[in-house]
Amino acid sequence: MLDPTYGRGGDVVPGVAGVKGLRPVTMERSWKVVGQELQVAGRCAAAMWRSRERAGGDVVNWLISLPAVALVVGGLLLAFLVAAAARIGVRALVPVGEQDRVPQIATPLMPTLGAAFAIFAALSLASEAGYLRAAEALVSDEAAAASRLAWAATSPRVHSEPIHAALQEYLRTTRAREWKATEAASGDDPATARAIARLERIVRAEAARPEVGTPTGTELVVSLDGVTSGRRARIAAAARDVPALYVVTLVVSGLALIVNSGALVFRSSPRTSLLVTGVASVVGLSLALLFALSAPWSGALIVTGHPLDAIIGDLSSGFFSGRP
Repeated sequence: MLDPTYGRGGDVVPGVAGVKGLRPVTMERSWKVVGQELQVAGRCAAAMWRSRERAGGDVVNWLISLPAVALVVGGLLLAFLVAAAARIGVRALVPVGEQDRVPQIATPLMPTLGAAFAIFAALSLASEAGYLRAAEALVSDEAAAASRLAWAATSPRVHSEPIHAALQEYLRTTRAREWKATEAASGDDPATARAIARLERIVRAEAARPEVGTPTGTELVVSLDGVTSGRRARIAAAARDVPALYVVTLVVSGLALIVNSGALVFRSSPRTSLLVTGVASVVGLSLALLFALSAPWSGALIVTGHPLDAIIGDLSSGFFSGRP
């Protein structure tokens, strides 16, 4: 039996009649339920996306951590295998009556695919090479900050020996424990944390002494802040990951170029087909170079620590203290 109140109020869902003795379904409750279901669905989708993104990122991180020789050999081997598979695959998959059309289709695609891969490779390699130069600049800035602190410790009435010893210990620990792999990106190595904490205490205690004076104390603290800020900038740069989609786009464009090249020579003799190895070599080496440049603190091309090593050598030789 229909509820006689149906249609009179604005809170009843249109088309849903209230049953006598039961509370009518309100629009507010319906929208609330729908909203909760959408939130749950959104959280599930976001969790799945993050999981897939992490999986792709793990694969990319594993690739960029390989040695340079492994990257070069692996890139060339993959490119040659794809070229051979394309040549054999066209013979096996394309019907005999349609094989004459393969060169007609593949030939016009070569300039487009070649240009696309060239653009992607140029942008990618230029970006990663710039990132490597920026990483080296960060190390140089950190070394310059350490040099300023070492010179500031030689000011009159400042006890320079404890500061120089603590600074040297911190730099040595950084180079030994916080320069490669996950420690470079996490910045949570216990030995390095103890070394920089000791340096902080010694410098700030020295700067607080009344005999030192405000200008010299300020110079010490500012120089110390430059060292710690340089470390934080280095850790942040080392924590950067290459986007998986970024790498996938370049790999797919390169493989498409190789497949198209292999399709052009599927009727040629094996010796003539070796001409495709030129394209395959360029693609394979470009991918290897990209992976080698992508992680200056954990990849094949590690950023040089020579600027910090030079400061360590100067501290050991007494250069900042004026000793011969």
